[in-house]
Amino acid sequence: MAMTEAYRNAIADYGASLITYIGLVDETGTELSGGDPAYARQPVTWTAASDGIIRPSADLTFDVPAGTTVGGWRGYSALTGGTDYGGADLTQETFTNQGTYTLLAAQTGIRHENPA
Repeated sequence: MAMTEAYRNAIADYGASLITYIGLVDETGTELSGGDPAYARQPVTWTAASDGIIRPSADLTFDVPAGTTVGGWRGYSALTGGTDYGGADLTQETFTNQGTYTLLAAQTGIRHENPA
C-alpha cells in the first residue's frame, strides 16, 4: 500500500527539524573551508512540506574561497561537526577568486517518496 501525501509530508516536516544548516562541498564531496571572509555553513529554515518535498525558506549565500569548485550542497545538524544528512550535486562552478555562491531555495529540495 502506498503511503498518503499527509504521511509523506509529516515525515518531510520531521526531517526538516534535523537539518539546521546547509553547507557546500567541492567536486569530490569535501566540504569547503578557508577564505577571507571565511566560508561557513548557513542556518536554514524550511517551508512546510508539499507533495513530500521540503525547500529552504530563503536563498542562502555562501562566501567561497579562491581556487575552489562548488560541486554540491549537504544538510547538517550543526554549525560545525554534527551529522551530514546528505544533499545533492550542483552544476559545478569554479571560483578563481574569492566570491559568493547563492543556493536558490526554489531549486533546492529534499523529496520524501514512497519506495518502489
